[in-house]
Amino acid sequence: MIPEIGHFALILALLLGVIAATVPLYGAARTNGRLIALSGPLMLGQFLFVAIAFAALMHAYLVSDFSVLNVAENSHSLKPVLYKISGVWGNHEGSLVLWVLILTLFGSLVALFGRALPPSFRARVLSVQAMIAVAFLLFMLFTSNPFERLLPAPLEGRGLNPLLQDPGLAFHPPLLYLGYVGLSVAFSFAVAALIEGRLGPVWARWVRPWVLLAWMALSAGIALGSWWAYYELGWGGWWFWDPVENASFMPWLAATALLHSAIVMEKRDALKRWTVLLAILSFSMSLLGTFLVRSGVLTSVHAFAVDPERGVFILILLGVSIGGSLALYAWRAQALEPGGLFAPISREGALVLNNVLLSIAAAVVFVGTLYPLFLDTLTGAKVSVGPPFFEISFVPLMSLLLIALGFGPLLAWKRGNLSRAAKLLWPAIGTAFIAVLLAWMIWGAGPVMAFAGFGLAGWLLGAIAVDMAQKAQIGRTPFAKALRRLFGLPRGVWGMWLAHLGLVSWCSASPHRKAGRLKNWFFWPPAIR
Repeated sequence: MIPEIGHFALILALLLGVIAATVPLYGAARTNGRLIALSGPLMLGQFLFVAIAFAALMHAYLVSDFSVLNVAENSHSLKPVLYKISGVWGNHEGSLVLWVLILTLFGSLVALFGRALPPSFRARVLSVQAMIAVAFLLFMLFTSNPFERLLPAPLEGRGLNPLLQDPGLAFHPPLLYLGYVGLSVAFSFAVAALIEGRLGPVWARWVRPWVLLAWMALSAGIALGSWWAYYELGWGGWWFWDPVENASFMPWLAATALLHSAIVMEKRDALKRWTVLLAILSFSMSLLGTFLVRSGVLTSVHAFAVDPERGVFILILLGVSIGGSLALYAWRAQALEPGGLFAPISREGALVLNNVLLSIAAAVVFVGTLYPLFLDTLTGAKVSVGPPFFEISFVPLMSLLLIALGFGPLLAWKRGNLSRAAKLLWPAIGTAFIAVLLAWMIWGAGPVMAFAGFGLAGWLLGAIAVDMAQKAQIGRTPFAKALRRLFGLPRGVWGMWLAHLGLVSWCSASPHRKAGRLKNWFFWPPAIR
């Protein structure tokens, strides 16, 4: 009975989604306040019914209801509770329910915490969110029903894939979905802004917290997945450029560019067209990753589906959402005013360079991931694009980006002084040299690229220290006053330093893998070492 309640709840969520996707949008076009006001309650109702469906599926797993096909194929009565719970999203159908749950949760959060938004704009944002949810609910109900019955019910289930029975994998998919689906909010804000023509610093201020939340979740999800790939799959490293790994990396790169672009838009009212395009492309990359994982075109331990027929539905969804949003962008973007001007050598210029390098890097990963699929489809030829391609094409771009990251925070807004920033960064050159020297003293000879990675880590660490000293005026004011000034800096500045420190850690671990000594790296647990 409970599985039928869950299935019925999905149908009701679909019906509410259709209403939420059309009625408030019509009301916003007609400036009808009563119809506009329906957007919030409709989105909350959709979330409620999806939550009921998710709870029903979770109950079926916890009580080992093997009359539900999904449970019989992916669970076992003797499994620990943690893996019964993670089994809910450890398969194609259940993961879709989690996806739509997070999608409607984000829509509900916009409805609850977006009351400061203009009512018509908020209604359009929620309508776009509802459209996305409707598409996935249709896909679920018609091709991937999680509550399909299996009669007669078997006495025992098959159990979850042993590789997926891992604490890291229990939290890896939810974090990834928070990142993937969180970018849908930026997409909805972008589409609503194009429809309404409302785009400026205020829009960037509205959208940036949602992008930051999605980026943080996606970063944590990728890190957990990399850790799992290292110790569970035995690949000899934490990243192997697997196509499904790349499927999560592409939206991360696009979201990183979007975060930095939104800063320029918020501070200088510039890069409007580029920022809204990035918002569209970031979520489009998430949908592309969904297609790769669920279409059956890839064979990977990460992939959920091997049924190409399901891929056709997702391909249509991909074409409509990406094609429709880009067509809207082509139609409306010309009406957007260019915004503020700035010199090439400036904080804005550094952020533009950041965006260019990240965008090219995302394009490199895109080509390297999809080229074998296109070639196979067009000619039937089987080729493999692996680490050598990405190390030749991707690593130099990231190296340039890491060098530029040292200069950017030291440049002034609108017009900066590059020679002054270079003089301030002499200590960073020193820390880069020390990092290379220490690596050579501890580990001896190794690949040149490995030592270059340690050098970049030292460079970036030194650049962060220089920036902290400059902003706190260390050496120019009494130490106690400088310390108070340092801890009184805005949270955004501390967030930037923390994110850049994450890159220092990445630069330190990457060359260690390159040198083939990752198992001796100090932060890995004893069981791994």
